[in-house]
Amino acid sequence: MKCGIRFKVLAGTALFVGLIIILLVLEDKCETYDPVAYIQASIPWWQSDADEQPLPLGGRKGDKIIVVPAMEDDDVSWVTNELSDWQHAIYTVNPSNETRPNTLTTPVNKGHEAMAYLTYIIDNYDGSIPEVVAFLHSHRNGFFQAWHVDTPLHDNVYAMRHVQLDYVKEKGYVNLRCNNNPGCKQPKRPNPHFAGNIWNEVMGNTSTPALSQVPLSPAAQEGYSTAADKERSEFMTPRLWTACCAQFAVSREQIYKRPLQDYVQIRQWVIDTEKDDAMSGRVMEYLWHVIFGQEAVHCPDVNTCYCKVYGRCSS
Repeated sequence: MKCGIRFKVLAGTALFVGLIIILLVLEDKCETYDPVAYIQASIPWWQSDADEQPLPLGGRKGDKIIVVPAMEDDDVSWVTNELSDWQHAIYTVNPSNETRPNTLTTPVNKGHEAMAYLTYIIDNYDGSIPEVVAFLHSHRNGFFQAWHVDTPLHDNVYAMRHVQLDYVKEKGYVNLRCNNNPGCKQPKRPNPHFAGNIWNEVMGNTSTPALSQVPLSPAAQEGYSTAADKERSEFMTPRLWTACCAQFAVSREQIYKRPLQDYVQIRQWVIDTEKDDAMSGRVMEYLWHVIFGQEAVHCPDVNTCYCKVYGRCSS
């Protein structure tokens, strides 16, 4: 009998702990993805499809390009079929022996999308970069892959048909995700992905000063996690935050504000770091906005972002 009671107590405790864990996970997911708020925000988009930017006459490609990294078996036909007014640079990150000639490839398959993004800039820095460059993932839509795309049905095609190109050129850099979560949930805390010496490893040899240098960059000025860190610059943990998930648009002018060597150096860090594909990519996810001239904590007002980036302005 006593063994039976002990078993019930242990089983009940295990179930209770399991339930608490499930509730915490669901709470985190709901904060990241609120389906009710998403539907409410999407209704104005569905009702105003008529004001999409029209395709140029004859389907002529504009002075703009979409850069996409893809696995060899990914279906990226949507990029060329649905966005014919954009130029396209699709990088196969895992080429096989059967890869067709003239396929764009990256030096290694590492850093998630970062390797293709940086490779495009490096390979085209000689003057062939269009006026606007959109850096996108290979998935077009679907909740499980593209939940972070801030448009109805999480559709990258819809996003590209509505993105305000003049605003991209004016601002220099825009994150294509306006929802500030995840990424801007606790912007006053240091970013754990940059603990130790990661900032200096990535940016220390670029035109952005390392945290130990003077004058400090805007990212560095905000970057001290504690006063004691100022005396141990090699272990500073900066506050580098922006909304996820490494899909953004940049102007040609903004790209050229950095010398080519900066992009080469940053890509070399991705290649050389002991961090794996996922973790090196996550570091880069929280660096793009700094690389392209924004403050260390880049968390624009959500409604302003929808209005400026996608032309969806509340009345």
